[in-house]
Amino acid sequence: MAQYKAFAPDVEVLGDVVLSFVEVMGAFKSLAEGILKDHGIVSPRSGQWYSQQAWLDSFKTIVEQIGPNTLFLLARQIPLSAPISPQIDTLEKALFALDEAYRGTHRGGEAGHYTFMKTGNRSGQMHTLNPYPCDFDRGLLDALTRRFEPANPYLDVVHHDNAPCKKLGANSCAYSITW
Repeated sequence: MAQYKAFAPDVEVLGDVVLSFVEVMGAFKSLAEGILKDHGIVSPRSGQWYSQQAWLDSFKTIVEQIGPNTLFLLARQIPLSAPISPQIDTLEKALFALDEAYRGTHRGGEAGHYTFMKTGNRSGQMHTLNPYPCDFDRGLLDALTRRFEPANPYLDVVHHDNAPCKKLGANSCAYSITW
């Protein structure tokens, strides 16, 4: 498997995730809605479930029509406004909780995982075993670091490790994170 290919055919993504993505498109909201519609996601609604493969196909079209950096920038917006449990009050807790949040927005089969391992006092490594593009995962991780470490808003703390890489056909990517 590689990016843009669901691990299982029956996996679905929660409409709330789709809606948040559409909302952060800003001036390009109608373009996003048109792309989603082209892939069978028409008028997404909160609480409804949609084909992960159709969602991934929409991502691929966005990259082809607008560019890969678009997914990075859009993914950076999602965790900045997403509701997070009050018990998650540090970056470390947020990184450990990412997999649970991911599983809460996907159902119907193997959707993949986020696995965080602490490597130092203020460092760790995130493995992203999922069908989402590298740029999207990197944007999510970048946003989490900025949400929980706002004192360093310009610090580049998420680094995509060289291997494995979904862009090269692997099922996962690894990211070193320091804060």
